[in-house]
Amino acid sequence: MSARAWKLAAVCSLCVLGAALLLAQDWSTATSLPSVDLTGLTAAQKSTALSILRAQPCPCACGMKVAECRVKDTSCSYSLGWALAVVDSLKQGHTKAEAIAAAEKSRFARGPQPDRLLEDPVAIPLAGAPLTGPESARITLVEFSDFQCPFCLAATPQLKAILKLYPTQVKLIFKEFPLDSHSQAALAAHAALAAHKQGKFWPMHDALIAQKGHLSRQTILALASGLGMDMKRFETDMDSPEIKHAVERDLVDGARAGVNGTPTIFINGQRYNGALTVEGLKPVLDAELKHPANGVKTASSPAPRPH
Repeated sequence: MSARAWKLAAVCSLCVLGAALLLAQDWSTATSLPSVDLTGLTAAQKSTALSILRAQPCPCACGMKVAECRVKDTSCSYSLGWALAVVDSLKQGHTKAEAIAAAEKSRFARGPQPDRLLEDPVAIPLAGAPLTGPESARITLVEFSDFQCPFCLAATPQLKAILKLYPTQVKLIFKEFPLDSHSQAALAAHAALAAHKQGKFWPMHDALIAQKGHLSRQTILALASGLGMDMKRFETDMDSPEIKHAVERDLVDGARAGVNGTPTIFINGQRYNGALTVEGLKPVLDAELKHPANGVKTASSPAPRPH
């Protein structure tokens, strides 16, 4: 199955959940929208933002308004990105017309580009994210993943094989994107970042993947203990607001970058829409290595791993 098909399967599950959310709120009168942060706006600016989002069509071509899509399909990165562009413009003191124009100039206004193997590059915040491979590598792979996603489990050995094939030229950076349709995915994401604080993200990553989606708090604690972690610190970190916010930031970063499902891979900031196999990735990476050395398009280099 192709990576695109994997993502569509994940999106379908999220759409069902999004439809259930619709029963609980009316998008045309809601004063807040999923993942759209209106803090920092005046009352008048907030009213303007909501009026825009209720009136303008979603760029994902779903036939809904932006606000409607945010409520009915919380996984839609295009309604979110378009909405955030409006909010950001209003925060800068721009008029209603200017805010709409700013959103229409954003990459989200173009809608999905599923027929392109590599989409246009986007900036992805990477500071502090788990990294494997040399920091000086020419190619940066950014993976948005879910520890209970069967397609993520299948992609993991393929990405490891790529790292072995390109030991000095490729690095992999991991971003959390737990799907609501997987009951323990968020807990696993919290656990992975708690392990990261003790310098053991990748051992915990591998241990979680090895469970093949059969995860529980008890299982995760046993894995952490087996990896020799400070368990009191691990549990405190796993349940902390800091880790919760870190996972939420990754989710927002993914949505801003156009992530709709898992696994999603970016190659030097360009979303990759091909098969997540060595055979699929190798020609793309080889072509990328022919670009000038300054061709990395991701937003930043990761900060040193926390200890």
